[in-house]
Amino acid sequence: MRVLCLLGVLCLAGLSVADKKVLVLLENLAVKETHSIYFKNMADAGFDLTFKVADDATLNIKKYGAFLYDHLVIFAPTVEEFGGNLNVETLTDFIDGGGNILIAGNSNLGEVLREIASEVGFEADEEGTTVIDHLNYDTKDEGKHNLVIAKNLIKSDKITGGVTAPLLYRGVGLLVDQENPLVLEILTGSTTSYSHNPDLPIKEFPHAVGKQTVLIAGLQARNNARVVFAGSLEFFSDEFFNSEVEPVSGGSVAAGNEDLAKALTSWCFKQSGVLRVDSITHHRKGEVETPSFYTIKEEAVYTIVVKEYVNGEWVAFDGTDMQMDFVRIDPFVRVTMDNKGKTGEMVANFKVPDTYGVYQFKVNYHRVGLTRLYTTNQISVIPLRHDQYERFIISAYPYYASAFSMMAGVCVFSMVFLHYKEEEVKKKAE
Repeated sequence: MRVLCLLGVLCLAGLSVADKKVLVLLENLAVKETHSIYFKNMADAGFDLTFKVADDATLNIKKYGAFLYDHLVIFAPTVEEFGGNLNVETLTDFIDGGGNILIAGNSNLGEVLREIASEVGFEADEEGTTVIDHLNYDTKDEGKHNLVIAKNLIKSDKITGGVTAPLLYRGVGLLVDQENPLVLEILTGSTTSYSHNPDLPIKEFPHAVGKQTVLIAGLQARNNARVVFAGSLEFFSDEFFNSEVEPVSGGSVAAGNEDLAKALTSWCFKQSGVLRVDSITHHRKGEVETPSFYTIKEEAVYTIVVKEYVNGEWVAFDGTDMQMDFVRIDPFVRVTMDNKGKTGEMVANFKVPDTYGVYQFKVNYHRVGLTRLYTTNQISVIPLRHDQYERFIISAYPYYASAFSMMAGVCVFSMVFLHYKEEEVKKKAE
């Protein structure tokens, strides 16, 4: 028995480690030293890191139809082609299979990373360009005003970790597809920022201007796979992690790069902002058994238990805006569920519509920073049986009155007609 328990524990431990296998592709091995704090933070978070050079001829992320890694980190901005059998198509298949990727670039972004960015809804500026801001730059800048200070983070603590400190950024500017609802603008430039080559005069309108200049972009696919694309490899470097932000207006404060990098990695690799459904039940009000059908106008209760992954544990989800739809082609009922607190139970009480047919209990919960929750349960709704209808319907009382008044009138008429006798007219002779 003890052996079986030990095997079970080892299996669970193996599963937890397997969920954190990360392949790190580097420009060269020197990047491992210049970004040592970032990789140490990942190792401390429990990730199993495998380091390889991006053009390694032995690269392979898939074997016998299964992916060898759960997540990818690509810190190879200038690589033109990956080694082995790794290419853009392989990476898109990896995302389609639920894998997560974190990419960092720079002003000399390679063609293969540009193609990946295009596949997931981002567009990087031309080679040699960088984000410039003549008002919001650090005093350590070398005169090009491209060591910018960024503060415009997306309003989602699940993604940013609640970071409020200013951030240092030096890299390429991005544009996102505004028509793509899956793309997230995680960090954007200020209203005075733009993207251009600092060594060339501006003769044409810049690629990105103002808050359209995206510094870090994200994507959460419909299968909940996540991609984070940062235009700056230096953003994750030890130098930026340990730097003080010194704006030209004066003052000094510690940069928030390290905290944001931790939060982005945690979110991208699904260590935060992950929801799951533990159980779904529904029944008639006052009962506990799940019926095979409902009758129109019955009172029903729908319960879904939702948990959130927080600090390595599944805890009760504390959201209060989750809705349930009772759908037959279109929603007939839409109700916001009550959160019961510690258990993670979401409960919806509603009245079954008075239209029979085949319905679905549907929950489609999609919020920024959280994985998409989508569940459906089919159920039939039948009409009333012949002995379930009301004997007298209030709205039909006028018709009842007219029918009974007619019957009473016929009775009165019959009695008068049968018992009335006309007097005989006397003959003239008499």
